[in-house]
Amino acid sequence: MKKILFLGLLFIWTAVAVSISFASDYKLIDGKEMEVMMSDGKPMVIVDVREPYEFAAGHIKGAINIPYGAAKPRILKELSLDNRIVFVCHGGPMGDELSAILVKNNYKEVYNLKGGMNKWKGDVVK
Repeated sequence: MKKILFLGLLFIWTAVAVSISFASDYKLIDGKEMEVMMSDGKPMVIVDVREPYEFAAGHIKGAINIPYGAAKPRILKELSLDNRIVFVCHGGPMGDELSAILVKNNYKEVYNLKGGMNKWKGDVVK
């Protein structure tokens, strides 16, 4: 009986721990979700992590450029915990990695554009 109670409590604790970790994870968003966020009136920082020449060739309006190669030491210094942050790269993986770093450091509103600029259908500025 004690073993069953122990296993039950272990299962409940594990379920709670897993749900908490998912609750504090970053979220993948698609282009339509990104456009809704851009128009909801709530401030956000769009961080384009592509190379400067790629950024200059066309980026999402309002984005800042922090190239991936320099991003790891910079993002924790330059991005506030209070910001709603969206990472944009070519196709998504670099944004996933940087999003995970922020979440690990207690950033709450972190997003990555699924498919990056390869899938972005919205307006682009130069």
